[in-house]
Amino acid sequence: MILRLVLMAAAVLFLSLPDAVRAEPAVYSSRAGVAIGGYDAVAFFEHGTAEEGRAVHAVTWKGVVWRFATARNRAQFEANPRAYAPAFGGYCAYAMAAGQLHEGNPQLWVIVDGELFLLNNRRVHVLWQADTAHMIASGRIHWPAALRK
Repeated sequence: MILRLVLMAAAVLFLSLPDAVRAEPAVYSSRAGVAIGGYDAVAFFEHGTAEEGRAVHAVTWKGVVWRFATARNRAQFEANPRAYAPAFGGYCAYAMAAGQLHEGNPQLWVIVDGELFLLNNRRVHVLWQADTAHMIASGRIHWPAALRK
């Protein structure tokens, strides 16, 4: 009986916490459970290229597998994954600006102020770059609520 009361009190306390405290909404877009289509998140920053990762250098973070071209890149990611993970969960930044979810393409990417943004296709890549600051601000308004639609 006492255990039941303690568990009920803990549940009430948990449910009364603000959403931001209860859980992180960081859900990452993945194909077959692999983030960024299997590309190395660190390589975008360190080499300025989209490099395919290898299964031998993989790690699971936030419920998806992240692959890396080298063990060094994997170690850098593990030390600070938020520094390398793409904005908006790897979904298309242009679509997120409109509150929509579309897969991001690791071949179409931009780093702005140290943050990786993936886009879906060449047309939206051009449109997004024409008004980057507004697109980022609009995307932040919709993220992560777009995941719940």
